[in-house]
Amino acid sequence: MAKPRRSPSRSTPSDVQGAWLRRGLEQPGGKLPLFDQRGQRVKKATIEACLKAGWAERWFDNPLKPDWLVCRLTETGRTALDGLGRHAATSTEEETGDARQGALI
Repeated sequence: MAKPRRSPSRSTPSDVQGAWLRRGLEQPGGKLPLFDQRGQRVKKATIEACLKAGWAERWFDNPLKPDWLVCRLTETGRTALDGLGRHAATSTEEETGDARQGALI
C-alpha cells in the first residue's frame, strides 16, 4: 500500500492568510486583527497556520478573553508578503469597501 503524499510546507501565505497578514502592515506594531472586514472572527486555523509558519507571533494574552489570540506581524511575515506582492486590497475588501461607500451615499 502506498504512503499518502504529504504536501510540502508553504513558503508563501494562502490568499486568506495573506489578506489577514496584510492588515497588519499599516497597524502600530504590526497588530493583526481579531475580526475580518465583515465583523467575523478570523478563523483560528488561519491564525495558527500563520503562527506555525512564523509569519505572525503571539503578542500578549488578553486576560478578559483568554481564547483570543492577539498577534502581530513578524519580519518573516513581511518578507512572505513581499513575495506575494503587497496588494492594497483583495477583491473581497474592495467589494466590501464599495458596498459601504454606496450605503453612505
